[in-house]
Formats: sequence, C-alpha cells, structure tokens
Amino acid sequence: MQPSDRDFAALWDMVQAIQLIQEFIAPLSYEDYLNSRRDQMAVERGLEILGEAARRVSGAFQQAHAEIDWRNTIGLRNVIAHRYEQVQQDRIWAIVTVELNILLAQLKLLLPDEA
Repeated sequence: MQPSDRDFAALWDMVQAIQLIQEFIAPLSYEDYLNSRRDQMAVERGLEILGEAARRVSGAFQQAHAEIDWRNTIGLRNVIAHRYEQVQQDRIWAIVTVELNILLAQLKLLLPDEA
C-alpha cells in the first residue's frame, strides 16, 4: 500500500507534535509539571494536535501499520478536548515521558528519509 501525501503530512505533524511536547517537558520534573497549569495546558494542546493528526491518517494506512496505537492516540485527544475534567495528570506524564518515545521511533520509521 502506497501512503498518500496526506498520510505523510499527518505523520509529519504527529512527529512535530511529539517533539514539541518533549521540548516542553525536558526541563521539568514531575513535581514542576504538576505545579504548572501552563505547562500542563501546553502538553495537553500538543497531545490534541497529535491525536488530530493521527485521526487524519487514512484508514488503509492505519490498518497497514497496526503496530501504532492509533485508537488510543486519537482517543486521548478526544478525552482532552471533550472530557477535560477526566484528564489525569499522572497518566499524561507517563504518556509523555515513556509512551511518546516509543511512538516517535515508530513514526520515524514510516517517514521518507528526507523527512
């Protein structure tokens, strides 16, 4: 299956969102993060962008790359955007400090070398 330019654009947006989130949290400890609503909102916005970009990846591409957790990536975006009162900052921290590293590595394998 050949990915479309739209798929590559969405993957690129996902990579960019993850890298920005990583920049946001790099200087922070968990305590710093918990004490900064500004940093929490910046991270949450990055996760919204990540999830929205994942949603834009074609269904065929998502099926061809089932190793990516598309459903939960998109689902997290929906929780943050629509059920923000249910956001658990300890879970967000775990996602951005562990799971995003794995996702970033997976996404980079899918992008053309010049990306």
